[in-house]
Order: sequence, then structure tokens, then C-alpha cells
Amino acid sequence: MSEPVCRACRGRDGQIVLDLGRQPASDHFPRLVEPGPDARHPLQMWLCAGCGLAQLLTDPTVPEEPRGAEPAALVAQARDAVHRVSRAGLLPEGARVAEYGSPHGGSWLAMLRERGLRPVEGGEADVILDCFGMMHCPDQAAALAERAARLSPEGVLLLQYHSLATIIRCGQWNALRHGHYAYYSTTALTAMLAKAGLAARTAWTFDLYGGTVLLAASRTGVAEPDGIVRALLAEEEAMRITEPTRLRALQDEAAATADALRRYLTEQRQAGRRVLGYGAASRAVALLCRAGIDSVLLPAIADAAPAKHNRRMPGSGVPVISPAELVAAEPDVVLLFLPDLATEARTALPQIEANGGRWVIAEPRPDPLAPLSAA
Repeated sequence: MSEPVCRACRGRDGQIVLDLGRQPASDHFPRLVEPGPDARHPLQMWLCAGCGLAQLLTDPTVPEEPRGAEPAALVAQARDAVHRVSRAGLLPEGARVAEYGSPHGGSWLAMLRERGLRPVEGGEADVILDCFGMMHCPDQAAALAERAARLSPEGVLLLQYHSLATIIRCGQWNALRHGHYAYYSTTALTAMLAKAGLAARTAWTFDLYGGTVLLAASRTGVAEPDGIVRALLAEEEAMRITEPTRLRALQDEAAATADALRRYLTEQRQAGRRVLGYGAASRAVALLCRAGIDSVLLPAIADAAPAKHNRRMPGSGVPVISPAELVAAEPDVVLLFLPDLATEARTALPQIEANGGRWVIAEPRPDPLAPLSAA
């Protein structure tokens, strides 16, 4: 392997802080008729000592993820974000807006158009929105420079990201996946913005994914960071978020989470309970593989996205089925691999609990949800 080079500052000094071994591509869901074995590739997080950006070390995979269904929680968060940013006066009517979206889907353009903004395909824009998009760019410096170059002199860049502080605090080690090249702390991102001639202005936080941040940045000198940005930076400084030892705690969490899941499924099977899953998410791939789960311990995972039906989870071989098939199976337990889907899934599938089944969040430890009436 060649010497690592930071995707943002081009520095060469850094350390591997999380190593998940060889894992299948988390965005490749083979068809059921494809027996495998699936190709596996190194999956490692590298922390740059220069700028503090946590990043995917290497990625030889080719993105080809079947389009997933957009979670209701993501849509609700987007509407909340648009309302809050508009209330701050950063979405003026008539402003030109450009969006860099995520390959996983979801767009704010319709909501922004409703508020009088004018979407543009290319060229300069007054508002540039990036909602979980830039993390998919292998060259982080070039991606940010492209967005900065399009920003009008008094424009605003809105960057939404799954906070590295959240990943550490919640033990979300399986946020590391092929195709996701950067894991932003506010500390590292503000340093990246400064190199691109931009400065953080304000921010909003949301409960999505355990904790996401929407950061507003403008050209250097237009405005100073407010108290919200300063508080985020202070929190990360207290966490020692740029220190390798802090991130290495995720390695222990990975082992503990995988062991807990395998132990839980083994105990349920020995007790004669039928356990199926819900949410065939890319983040579940490494969890299932690291825990050594197969279709014996987990016969199927249901997903709302038709594009994933009649496929299987890479590496583990667990089939992906429709929600209707999940209901028909009358499971005793449904393992939920995406906690943000809890309310949506249980509301859409009341038959699970009506038939005596229960929902259990799969990570970081199998944890039964409260009865729906109390959720």
C-alpha cells in the first residue's frame, strides 16, 4: 500500500484509528441468484495529524447501491432545517440556489423553491446546499474548492454532516463504510473551510442519526462565528476529538457490539424465537459480517425499497424481503438496523406488535423498544 495522503490538506502524517479488516462493499447488494463469495476490501479509518480530518484510508470499490427509500425522519429533518435557516434570514426570496445531494437520495430543492429561491444547474449561486454529499467525494480539498468557487460574494454555503462527535459519543463505529470518504468534526471542517477562503458563521443541530450538524459558512470577513459554532468547537476540544486515542475507542466498541448481537441472536434461536430484521442499510453490512451473522441466525431483513428486494446483504448472505413478507412471517422479534426508522416502521407495520412481536434496536446493543403507545 502506498503512503497515505490526507484527502483535505495533503499531509502524510497520521494514524489508522479504526480497522474493520476486510469487508464487502457496503453499497453492493447482490441478487439472491448470485451465490458469492463476495469480494472483500480493507475498511480503515485514518486520522490526519495535520488537519484532524477522519477519513476512509482506501476504497477500491465501485459504487452501485440500489436506490433506497427516503426515511420519513430525513424528510422531517429537512423541512425543519429549511424553516430554521429561513428564519435566520439566510434564504432570501429570489436567491439562486445550487444543491449537491447525496447519492442515497433526498433533495431540498422543492422546499426551497416553495420559499421563492431559484434553482440553478451551474455557475454562481447565492445559496449552495450540501446535504451529506461532500463526504462521498474522494478528493475533499477539490470538492470544497468547487463549492467555494461557485459561491457569490455574499452567499452562504450550507453543509450538513453526521458529526464525528456523535460517532464517538454513540459508539457508531459502523458509520465507517466504503464510499464515505470523510467523517467531519466541526474542528476539522472549519479548518478546511478556512483553506477555501470561507469561515463558519452559525450552525444548527438535529437528532437525526444521533446527532447531525448543519453548518453555514460565508466568505472570510463577512461574519464572525457565533456562539453556537464556538460551543461546538469547545465541546470537541473537551472531547480531544483530534487525538488518535479518542477515536480508537471505536475499535473496542466494534468488538463489543458485534459480540452482543451474535450472543442475542444465538439466545433467541435457542429459546425458539423467530427473529427477522428491518432496514437493509449499508451500515448494517459491517455489523453483520463482523458478528458472523448468516441466514441461520437471521433468516431475512425487510426493507421498504423495492430495488433491494430479491437481493441479499453482502458478505452475510441474509436475504432482503418486502415489508409484506415480514408481516406474513409473524416474527417474535424484529431487529431494527436504523433507529431513526423506529416510529415510521412501527406505524406502517402495526401488525408486528398486534401479532405479539416486538421491535428491538440492533445497536449499539440489542435494546427492546417501549410499547408503541409510549414511544
